[in-house]
Amino acid sequence: MVELYWSVDGPKEKDGCMKHRLRDFGLGAAAMLLSSTALWAQASAMPSAQAGPEVQGENRGSKLIAEMIQALGGDAWLNRKDWHIEGRAATFYKGAPHDDVPLFEEYYRTNPFGERVILVSHYGIFIATDHKDIAEVWTPDDGYEVTFKGKKELPAKDVDEYKRRRKYSLDAVVHDWLKQPGVVVTYEGTDMEARHLADKVSVLTTDNDGVTLQLDESTHLPLSLTFQWRDPLYHDLNTDVEQFDDYHAVQGIQTPYAITRLHNGDMTGQRFVTKVAYNLNLSADLFDPDRPLSKKAK
Repeated sequence: MVELYWSVDGPKEKDGCMKHRLRDFGLGAAAMLLSSTALWAQASAMPSAQAGPEVQGENRGSKLIAEMIQALGGDAWLNRKDWHIEGRAATFYKGAPHDDVPLFEEYYRTNPFGERVILVSHYGIFIATDHKDIAEVWTPDDGYEVTFKGKKELPAKDVDEYKRRRKYSLDAVVHDWLKQPGVVVTYEGTDMEARHLADKVSVLTTDNDGVTLQLDESTHLPLSLTFQWRDPLYHDLNTDVEQFDDYHAVQGIQTPYAITRLHNGDMTGQRFVTKVAYNLNLSADLFDPDRPLSKKAK
């Protein structure tokens, strides 16, 4: 029996060195060989199959990702340059929340990459006053804690965790993974996610990096993203989940105002957005770890 896989150039016959393949679509090999060219031409002509970078093909999983991109805002979502977010963040340990739920301000730039997160404390003897005493600045290679005294590198464990989340983020999957040759997008059926009926789609690269997306069946917006990674010390398999909820349209971009993170089934963090704005042409000074907090960026 001849086995086929889908690439960005259409259906191809599987050779001996292929590590990954799509699940069986229930079609006979002969029928697939006879109709593959026609199916590819039809799919490429469909608007939903052309939405987003390298998202093409008869594969239902690819079509669902294309619909997800359109639901998020299409070109407006794909071409975000920077953004500013304000909100509250909470952390958890073994399912129990920590007492403090601090305000935060996040400044994010896509290219060149940079992120600055300022934590806002609220205290005072007689009148509570906001204090922006500490920030985290992330560059492509490292992370720093910045105060009025200057900067210091964040612990290696925190940097590794941050880089992992970036590597498996929705932005990375759409902008980077789907452009890679040999990437496999598979429809995994339907499931329930946060009381929503969801389409389950997996994306797998030739380096064995994979994510599973749960997409709302009616709106096509992402409800969750799941990935697994092996602990470098203990070699056990860990599962991280990011859940998205409470979407609002901002400048034509559907933005989740509630994001929850889980690690091996335990909730580790939540954040609730109160304000967001895109494409502000943020100053490069914001993403400079050598800029102390006392200096106000314009």
